Amino acid sequence: MTPLRQRMIQELQLRGYSPRTVEAYVHPVVQLARHYHCAPDRLSEEQVRDYLIHLSTVQKVSRSTHTIALCGIKFFYQHTLGRAWKVFDIARPRAEKKLPAVLSRDEVARILAAVRIPVYRVCLSTIYTCGLRLLEGAQLQVPDIDGDRKLVHVHHGKGALDRYVPLPDATLTLLRAFWRTHRNPLWIFPATPKSRSKTPGPISRSSLQSAFVRAVRQCGIRKQAHVHTLRHSYATHLLEAGVTLQLIQEYLGHKSARTTTLYTHLTRELREAALEPINSLTANLPRPD
Repeated sequence: MTPLRQRMIQELQLRGYSPRTVEAYVHPVVQLARHYHCAPDRLSEEQVRDYLIHLSTVQKVSRSTHTIALCGIKFFYQHTLGRAWKVFDIARPRAEKKLPAVLSRDEVARILAAVRIPVYRVCLSTIYTCGLRLLEGAQLQVPDIDGDRKLVHVHHGKGALDRYVPLPDATLTLLRAFWRTHRNPLWIFPATPKSRSKTPGPISRSSLQSAFVRAVRQCGIRKQAHVHTLRHSYATHLLEAGVTLQLIQEYLGHKSARTTTLYTHLTRELREAALEPINSLTANLPRPD
């Protein structure tokens, strides 16, 4: 590791950023240096500006990828190097209005049934029935399960907010049965250790994502679905079942209610409920001869 990268990491750690955010912020600076084959502290403001334009116009990265790249590069130049460049005052990721994919209840059931490896199938089932993020599910620990109160304690989710989410009876039964197959004292979903001398950690996010994508493909589902789609589907299905947005916001751990209202655009029941008044608009229209 170069002294410059170490310095950036330390600056991020001093400000209390999580290890995952540190990794996410450092990566785009590494990519910037590779793009120019030059140390990032030797680049000019014009070169950084051109690279940010390159991300959106040539590579055409997603808005989320562009946002993370901008945040990481901006942090490096402003806080690690102390350069107050004007480009960071005007650079913005392009706006997107795309709605996320949502799976039907039947599609969720088919996908989960197609996951053959038990650790992935049980983990993905828990992610869906508890509305968890990928890492929240993969890194679930034994003490996080409150069987008496039927709750899951989610630690340090996005934004470092702890929360409790309801744990369905069927999911609790599934978790208990699966845990008895390995009896790991810490992890609910331990990875298979490469050697007996090593203590297993949790399953990796990449392996979990791959297992889900394979199952989607096997089911012949054409939607652009990934593990986070289960969380979107959880929220949408709760809303369709009559659960209030305020409760869904609490279960998902959203800071802002505006984030949760996204799901009102995705529910089939709400769209179908609007059909009758929409159809009534045509009641008095003249009929063709």
